[in-house]
Amino acid sequence: MSQWHQLHQLDTQLLEKVDQLYDDTFPMEVRQFLAVWLENQDWDLASNNDSLATLLFHNLLKQMDDQYSRFFLEKNFLLQHNLKRIKQNLQVQYLGNPLHMASVIANCLREERRILTAVTTPEQEHEEKLLQNSMISERQRSLEHRMSTIKTNTQQLKEQKSSAGTKGNEGPLIVTEELHSINFETQFCHQDLIIDLETSSLPVVVISNVSQLPSGWASVIWYNMLMNDPKNLTLFTIPPTATWSQLSEVLSWQFASYVGRGLNSDQLNMLAEKLLGQQLKYNDCHISWNKFCKENLPNRFSFWLWLDGILELIKKHLLTLWIDGYIVGFVSKEKERALLKDKPSGTFLLRFSESSRDGAITFTWVDRSENGEMKFHSVEPYSKSQLLAVPLPDIIRDYKVMVAENIPENPLQYLYPDIPKDKAFGRHYNNKPKEVSEPTVTQKGYISSRFIPFSEFPNASTAPVSSSDLLPMSPGVYAELKQQLSPAEIETAVCFEAMI
Repeated sequence: MSQWHQLHQLDTQLLEKVDQLYDDTFPMEVRQFLAVWLENQDWDLASNNDSLATLLFHNLLKQMDDQYSRFFLEKNFLLQHNLKRIKQNLQVQYLGNPLHMASVIANCLREERRILTAVTTPEQEHEEKLLQNSMISERQRSLEHRMSTIKTNTQQLKEQKSSAGTKGNEGPLIVTEELHSINFETQFCHQDLIIDLETSSLPVVVISNVSQLPSGWASVIWYNMLMNDPKNLTLFTIPPTATWSQLSEVLSWQFASYVGRGLNSDQLNMLAEKLLGQQLKYNDCHISWNKFCKENLPNRFSFWLWLDGILELIKKHLLTLWIDGYIVGFVSKEKERALLKDKPSGTFLLRFSESSRDGAITFTWVDRSENGEMKFHSVEPYSKSQLLAVPLPDIIRDYKVMVAENIPENPLQYLYPDIPKDKAFGRHYNNKPKEVSEPTVTQKGYISSRFIPFSEFPNASTAPVSSSDLLPMSPGVYAELKQQLSPAEIETAVCFEAMI
C-alpha cells in the first residue's frame, strides 16, 4: 500500500495536518495523481544533485502530460484545465531551480512519514517492545559474533590493466580506459545460520584530476552502450566499434538527462556528418573508440571533448534557452544559410561554435540591402567567461552594429523561424534598459556603466581614399585654389572633393 493511501485512512484531525503540507508550491492534485511515481523517486538525493533534480523535474512534467492524456480520453475537461494550469505554474517556479522543487517534494514526503509514524497505536508499540526485548539478548550475542566474522573491508578495487599494445588499441591503456569494479562482501550470521553475501558494482573509472573527467565519462558511456557483462573489465584492450544508430541514441539521452532536452534528427545528422563525413545513410556506419574520443578533428581536439564542452556550456549558461528549444545548436554553415535565406532581414539563429574546445555559441543573421543583395553575418562566438559576465539574452537584446554615419542599430529582430526577439527572450532578460541613459555615481565615486556588445561594419565612408579614386581637376580650378589656399588646405580640398 502506498504511503498516500495510508494517509487516506487517518482521521480528520490528522488529515488536516496533511492538508497543510500542500499549497501552490506543490499542489495536492499532483500528489494525488502521481502518488506511486512520486514515492518511487529519491527526492532527498535529488535535492542535493542538480543533474538528478533536473531529470526528475522533466520526468514529472512528462508524467503530468501522460495524466492529462488520460483525462482527455475520459473527457474530463475540468481536470484537464486544472492540470494544465498546475503544470504551467510549476514550470514558472522551478524551471530555473529544479533543486528547490526536489527539496519541497522531499520535505512533503518526509512530513507525511512523520505523521504516519506518530499514529502508531499503544498496542502496536507494546507488541514491538516485547519483540525487541525478546530479541535483544540474541542481538547482543550475534553482534559479538559478527564483530569477528563480518568482513569489513567491503570496498576493494579490482584492477585490470593492459601493459602491451593490441591490434585494436595501440600502446598501453590510459588511466581513463582502466576499468575497476567495487566488490561488496559480508557474512551474515544468526544462530547456526551463516550466509555469505557478495555483489559488485558496474565498472567505474578512477581519475586523479578533474581534467580527466570528460575522458572518464566517455569510457563509461562506451562501456554501457556496448557491454552487457559487468565483470568484463578489459573492454578497452580491444574496444569494439559502435554503429551510429547506437551512438546517436546514447548522445541524445546524454543531452536529455544532463541538460533537459534531447537532440532532434537534424541536430544528430549534423553530428553524424561531423564525425563521419557526408554519407547517404548514417545508421549502419561504424565508429571506432579512437574516432569518438581520441582522434583530433581539424580543430585539434576530439569529437567527444568538443561535445562535452558544449554540454557544460548549456548546463551553466544556456539551460533554459536550450530546454525552450530556442537554440538550433548543431547546424553547419551551409545548412544555416539554407535556413535563413528565405527569411526576412533580421532573422537570426543560435548555433554552437565548431572551433571552440570548451564550448562557445554564436548567432548568425540575414540582411538584405536596398538592391536586394543578401548577406549573412556571424558574430564572434561567446565563450563561457563572456557569458558569465553578460547572459546571452542580454547580449541579444543590447547587441549593436555600427552602420553608416556611425549610427548604432540592433540587427536582430526575429529568432528563427519567426519569433519576435523580445517574445522569445523577454522573460530571460536580467534587467530592462532605460530609454534615456542617465549616468549615476556609485558609492565609490565612479560613474556607472553598462556593457553593450557591438560590431562595426567597414563601409565606403570609413574606407581610406585611394589615388585611383580621385576625380580629375581642371587647371583653372587648381589655379584658383592656389591663389586662395595654402598647400595643406589644397590637399584637404582635393581629398574632400574625391570623397563626395
